[in-house]
Amino acid sequence: MLGDPRTLLPDPIGTLEATRELVAQGFEVLVYCSDDPRMCVRLAELGAKSVMPAGSPIGSGQGVLNPNAIRIILELVEVPVIVDAGVGTASDVAFAMELGAAGVLLNTAIAGAQDPLRMAAAMKAACFAGRQAWLAGRIPRRLYANASSPMEGRIAGAGSGA
Repeated sequence: MLGDPRTLLPDPIGTLEATRELVAQGFEVLVYCSDDPRMCVRLAELGAKSVMPAGSPIGSGQGVLNPNAIRIILELVEVPVIVDAGVGTASDVAFAMELGAAGVLLNTAIAGAQDPLRMAAAMKAACFAGRQAWLAGRIPRRLYANASSPMEGRIAGAGSGA
């Protein structure tokens, strides 16, 4: 249930009510919603089979604007999280998958591309690569350097050989 024709963002109250009603009628609900973690928890508690938070406004091509919200949603809900809306290119898809999303729903990035078939292939490859990276587990981010080779036995003042 869209709340605003300009932003195409969902109406949170209407989305909750519609989810409650559709689940009660026996539908399996995969619900488009905002990236509000509490809203996603509520929707999952109502019985949604998946929550699908917007990465950014539909068709905007801005990618995932609030990755921390997606990370929190992934921690809080036990249903699949599918990033829905706003991706513009393959790196956006890879990033969403690297966050741990179960999938990415997209249309405009392919339909509006100069070469839709090539973009679709890029999106597929990015989805696979992002999922593999998430499964592999990234190294922690650090403020300072962390030598990847042993420091013992190096000659004082010797460079890294770059």
